[in-house]
Amino acid sequence: MDALAEKLDTKLRTWKPETAAEVRERVAEMIDLADDDILDLMRSRSREQEVLDILDEPPAR
Repeated sequence: MDALAEKLDTKLRTWKPETAAEVRERVAEMIDLADDDILDLMRSRSREQEVLDILDEPPAR
């Protein structure tokens, strides 16, 4: 099994049931998006944070 899948399996068994259920739902959504080949249309969280960081920077003088 892939190392990521093994890690996910381990975490799902150790997290609170509510957390595990939320993660399962989000992973299922990601799988559906990947199956439909539309992941590239989603805005990544890291990209969004980069933009927010740029907007928060003080203006250059």
